[in-house]
This record gives sequence, structure tokens and C-alpha cells, in this order.
Amino acid sequence: MSFSLHGIGVSGGIAIGYAHLASSARVEVPQYMLAQKHIPDELERFDEAILATRAELEDLRSHIPANAPAELSAFLDMHLMFLGDSMIAEEPKRLIRETQCNAEWALAQQMEALVARFEEIDDAYLRSRQEDVVQVVQRVLKVLLGHPSHMPLDVDFDSERIFVAHELSPADMVIFKNVRFAAFITDLGGTTSHTAILARSMGLPSVMALHNARGLIRDHDLLIVDGRDGVVIINPDESVLAEYRLRQNQWRIDTDKLKRLKTSRSATLDGTPIELMANIELLEDLDAVKAAGAHGIGLFRSEFLFLNRSDLPSEEEQYESYKAVAKALDGKPVTIRTLDLGADKQAPWGHSVADNPALGLRAIRLCLAEPGLFLTQLRAILRASAHGRVRILIPMLASFAELRQTLQRIDEAKDSLRRDGLKFDEGIAVGGMIEVPAAALAAGFFAEQLDFLSIGTNDLIQYTLAIDRADDSVSHLYDPLHPAVLALIQQTIRACVKAGKPVSVCGEMAGDPLLTRLLLGLGLRIFSMHPASLLQVKQQVLRSHIEELTPAAQKLLKNTDPEKTASLLTRLNG
Repeated sequence: MSFSLHGIGVSGGIAIGYAHLASSARVEVPQYMLAQKHIPDELERFDEAILATRAELEDLRSHIPANAPAELSAFLDMHLMFLGDSMIAEEPKRLIRETQCNAEWALAQQMEALVARFEEIDDAYLRSRQEDVVQVVQRVLKVLLGHPSHMPLDVDFDSERIFVAHELSPADMVIFKNVRFAAFITDLGGTTSHTAILARSMGLPSVMALHNARGLIRDHDLLIVDGRDGVVIINPDESVLAEYRLRQNQWRIDTDKLKRLKTSRSATLDGTPIELMANIELLEDLDAVKAAGAHGIGLFRSEFLFLNRSDLPSEEEQYESYKAVAKALDGKPVTIRTLDLGADKQAPWGHSVADNPALGLRAIRLCLAEPGLFLTQLRAILRASAHGRVRILIPMLASFAELRQTLQRIDEAKDSLRRDGLKFDEGIAVGGMIEVPAAALAAGFFAEQLDFLSIGTNDLIQYTLAIDRADDSVSHLYDPLHPAVLALIQQTIRACVKAGKPVSVCGEMAGDPLLTRLLLGLGLRIFSMHPASLLQVKQQVLRSHIEELTPAAQKLLKNTDPEKTASLLTRLNG
């Protein structure tokens, strides 16, 4: 019987192949009490499981293929870091001692507590890191229970296979060393998960958040995976299969053509230069940045260095990371966003969780509330500016007072470096993110005071429309084409043009090729996106003529009929 499932397309393309089911994901954990005399043995058993899991992950890392994406090694390193964190390696032992429970139960309880903390994080990317915690704990639990922990690496198929799993960790991606899968689909996960990032970097069509795929699909079912539209078709009939084979062939042709654009000048048909920048979270993303031919890094999410650790990264550790990126870009701009975390328990400095974290102590508000933390990061960024064209980006500015305090903190960091005799770029550019309506409405002031602005469309849409983009029940209302959103974007762009300051879009809108021509028509000339999207956006730039796009974009901007929006966008992209 043919049927289809709908999820989140996290990596584009079309794959056709036969299902290969992974073993069920979560381990059932027993609970039992221990006599006091057996507690030392239980603690030792737990420590041995941690050591065995570490050895397993290190073995996986040693078997990473030479042509595997650089991110894979970084993700395995992250899992090893999690494994050594006291919240996983030590806290369960306290529970064993205090409650006299078995090691599996103590670890499972600690995992649930950590997941609950992650759920309180407002930022979607950081919140999705709970998947890494679960994956690491599951490995330890399987060792404790005597189960095999990773998928076999010696499977051989003579036809294309599509991997079907409840969830899939980056460590499990080592299976691609000996097994060529055409795509993979999972019940869990989302666009910001590490596995999704790997899928995009490997060019594998992938669909996540299917919920029940693992239970509904059987081994050897014929599958079609549409990674762009987030659709999986199970046992399609001949007509559907023929249609998707044509789409698949066209997709492969288009992908090959895109690679030729890497060295092409990024400009519209009328000669208007357009800068295409990259967003990164990891140092290992730099290979993808270079492969796409990006003009620089428009957004380096520095919070990755602070995430999921019991201590704060030192100035030296931050400096070395920022310096490595600056030197690798060889004179191209590197925009480092200062710490953008919410007021949640995961933060090592221990602020309590606000009733509404999205409106609480987060981003620049948190940094200003923690001057020591902020000073350390600013010193590290400034020091890195001696090794390349580094810029500072301040997240979630909303008030003039915040801006004045922030600039004062930057001056204090500069003074401290001068006293220490350390070099930095005296003229380092400082920019601000426009993520809340108040900042967009006051964009003229911010443009006058700062060197550049960057529009974070993800949060701007969320705050303008009062919609939690992570809430499935209202996600259909999250609309980047809402007239109010487009008006705020254009107002910000015009304010920067008037002030003679650069402005970019660094949210998801920048990487959506369907919106490229619209943004060009609204006056945008700098885009920053995931490297995997860059060549598709560049293709749209090369076929655009500014004079033709401007009136069409204004027409769409003024439109208030939701049903007409799609047709106007189609006409603009025609």
C-alpha cells in the first residue's frame, strides 16, 4: 500500500531507494534498590561504563573516512566532552549513593533532568543540543545493559538504501564509511540538529521530525525522500515513481551546474555587486565556507564555545578560536556575534529561569548583567582582530541605553588591552543585530551610532508576530512574508542606506532562494547564510535585474491579501 509522511526537510534533494531500518533507539531502563554494601561495586560499574563509552567514541573517531565532512570529528569531540562533564560523569554517582538505586536508573534520571533544562532554552539551535545529551547517555546505558551500542559497519548493499531511524547521532554517521546510503529519515530532530548539519554538508537528502516513520516503514519498502518539501512516499505507484525519477535527474543536473558558479562574480545583470557571506557555528564549518566561495563570515555564533560545560571558556581559549577563523579567512571579514544565550539554568553562571525566557535576560542584556564575562569575551575578540578583518556584532539590541553601555564596555576592553600591551585593531567595526521591532523602528539611530547592522529575521519575525517559532501549534503562523515583517526589513535597509552604513540579513530568509529576489528588490545587498545555501542564492542573484525587481517587491510589500502573496512571489521569481 502506498502512503506518504510529512516532516521537516533539513537537506534538499531527492533520493529513491529501499528502506533499511535502524534498531529501536531508546533503551528501557530498569529500576531497583541496592544494599549499602553493593554501592561501591555499582559506582565502579558506572565508571567502567563511562570509560568503555569513551573508548567506543574514540574508536569511531579513529575510523572517520578521510573524505568525511570535518564537522563529524567536531561532533564526536563534543560527545566526548559531554561524556566528561560532571553532570553526566559524576552527578549520577551522587544519586546512586544517596538513593541506593542502580546505575542505569540514576543516569536515566539525570538525563531527564538535563533535557528539561534544555527545553527551557529559548534559542532553537541551543535547545536542539539536548539531542546530543540523549545520544551520549544512550550509549552509556547500552554499555551498562550489555547491548551493542553502534550500528554495524560491514553491511553491503548492491542498490541504494535509505536509512530509517528513530534518531541518528553524528557518531552513528560513521556507517557511511562502508555503506552508501542515498538519504536518511528520522522520527526526531530538526533543522538545527547536528545530524541535520551533517546531512547538509554531505549533500544527503534528509527528512526529520516524521514522528512515526520508524514504526510504519518496513525493511525493503521502496521509498522516495524529498528533502526540499519534507515528504517521504512509501511504496509509490509507477506514475509517482516515474515523476520523481525525472525530478531527481533534474536536481542532479542543477546541482552540478551550481558548482560552476563558485568563481563567478556575484553581481546582478545590471552590474550591482552583491556580497554573499556565510554563517558558522563551528571552526570546522570553514571548509564549507571556502568551498562555496563566500565573501566572508557574516555571523559566527560564539555561544557554541560556552555551551554544555561546567566552566566558562577562558579568554585564551576564546582568543585561539576567534584567531583561527580570522587567519583562515585571509583578510575577508569575520563577524563574531557576542554571546547570545538566554536566562536558563544551562548557563554556568547560574541565573534563574525567567517565566518567559524569550523576553528575559538574554543576549546583550545578559552580557551587560555579567560585566566580567563580557569583558573576557570582548578582550578575546579584540585580540583576534590583530590577525584578520574581525568585526563585533551585538545581538538583540533594543534600547539606546543598552547601546551606550555596550560601547562603553568595548572601550573598557580596549583600554585594558592597551595597559597589557596587547595588539588589536583600533578601528574594529562594531555592528548591531536588528531582531526586535523596537530596534527596526529605531534603525536610523542605531545606524548612525554603529558601523553596520545585521537583520536577524528569525527573531524579528517571532517578536513581530508574537509567535514562538518552536511551537508546532502556531508554527503555521510564522510568516516571513507578512507585510509588517517586510516593512520592518525595508525600514532598516533604508535607514542604513541614508546613514551610508552596510546592512545584511543573516537569518533564514537570507538563505532561501525563493526570497532572494524579493530581498534584492527591498534594497538588500549583503546576504549571510549557511554555506550550503550560498550557490543557490548566487544563482538567483545572477539572473536578477534590480530595476525590474524594485517595483515588484514594493507591490508585494503593500499587499495585504494572504492568498495573493504566493502568486506575487511567483511572478517576482518568474
